[in-house]
Amino acid sequence: MSDYQAKKKLDYTARFRKILSELPGFCALYFRAVEPTTSILTRYGYAVDLRTFFRFLTSGQIDRFAGKSIRELTLADMELLCSLDIELYLEYISLYQSKSSDGEKIIENNERAKSRKLSAIRALFKFLYKKSMIKTNCAALVDTPKLHEKAIIRLEANEVADLLDIAEQGSGMTSAQRRFHDVTKLRDVAILSLFLGTGIRISELVGIDLNDIDFSKNEFVVTRKGGNQTTLAFGPEVAAALFDYLEERKKIIPQTGHENAFFLSIQRKRITPRAVENLVKKYAQIATPLKKITPHKLRSTYGTMLYQESGDIYLVADVLGHKDVNTTRKHYAAMTEEKSRQAAKYIKLREEHPEFPADSPNEPED
Repeated sequence: MSDYQAKKKLDYTARFRKILSELPGFCALYFRAVEPTTSILTRYGYAVDLRTFFRFLTSGQIDRFAGKSIRELTLADMELLCSLDIELYLEYISLYQSKSSDGEKIIENNERAKSRKLSAIRALFKFLYKKSMIKTNCAALVDTPKLHEKAIIRLEANEVADLLDIAEQGSGMTSAQRRFHDVTKLRDVAILSLFLGTGIRISELVGIDLNDIDFSKNEFVVTRKGGNQTTLAFGPEVAAALFDYLEERKKIIPQTGHENAFFLSIQRKRITPRAVENLVKKYAQIATPLKKITPHKLRSTYGTMLYQESGDIYLVADVLGHKDVNTTRKHYAAMTEEKSRQAAKYIKLREEHPEFPADSPNEPED
């Protein structure tokens, strides 16, 4: 595990334990049971979602829980819940006001966010029911929100070239942006090249350490979701961009605790996911102003290019780190359908055959 991943795990463990201390006591039993099969990020996400649910129950929205604190909720209270209560919660979180130390803010949740939050509730109730801690599982009766397919946004080949050219040359930038560009150009080109040339996730990119890259083999080690490590290869264009940045990186004295980080910020610390998102957005707004390009869209662009060249959906799934090939197939279904249409043109049953006239008559009537 890299230094970055180790620190990230410690940070989220502390966050998770803080939230767990705010939840009903029976939640500790649930999280203890799922710990061997889940990552700390998964448990943290579920804890956040469950806290939102319990805050709703005790906010006065449901009379029978009014006046109770979250910690006071019991298993008997869970048995008083019905599927309608959970449906009311899902409707409520479509748009609600949240209070925090930073003040109040309006939060919206689309159907995908609602589906994830419902999954957290279902998982808890399934555990409680399975362990005979409650007699009924009302969460199992709630329908999953209908998910609408989102359009897959990717860069075309010419847009990929434009993006990299802009990162190299700084064209189209403001004078203020250009001053920073002179300092970050080699780093930014290396980051964009790595996204487009390997399809890694943003969390995997920021976690790369100096000793993770082997230029003699043109490969590097990444820590995937769930903590598993794998080795990925990169091509000569990516190698050149990484090597150019490494030569500059050697001249930088990192801040204490960030000595092993490959990609550094201007503050000489390991670059953050937010900083990477911002730099991708900056260049993409110049190269493709009508497309909202994010690091994940660059990952999709790589997957598209790899599938177009190889036609091997299993290869794409393996390189992208998808555990289920159906996840990959869903993203590249449109290209599969296009290949199917092209296949129909390859087969000729006769060497020569007459074309059907445009005004072909209908079948004769009896």
